[in-house]
Amino acid sequence: MPHIIVECSPNVAESTDLDALAHALHTTAIATGIAPMDALRTRVIVPSHHVIADERPENKYIAIVARLAVGRTPEARDTLLDALVGCVIGQLGDGMDDTALSVEYQEIQLDARRNVNQLRARLDAGA
Repeated sequence: MPHIIVECSPNVAESTDLDALAHALHTTAIATGIAPMDALRTRVIVPSHHVIADERPENKYIAIVARLAVGRTPEARDTLLDALVGCVIGQLGDGMDDTALSVEYQEIQLDARRNVNQLRARLDAGA
């Protein structure tokens, strides 16, 4: 059920391998032990229309939302957030110039969602 949702400006997409970024964020989240692999979904979204700050063309943004079920400790939350920030900085390096990065943690209320996950049984079976 955890989701790592990355939204970034088109100029980030032009200068960054988004597949590599998505994979790095996915494996980083799993490595923390906080986001279980059998349910984690990671995706990158690039909007076709956007405006950033003073509208300079070099302005970039990356906004990440980590959505996980309620019940994790504040320490676990902070571990995940710090790991995701570090991952993005490590992936972009000097590409962080003129970039606004935000990483937010949102709790999913279990009684306010419905979920059917056929992946878990397959992964548990080792297939």
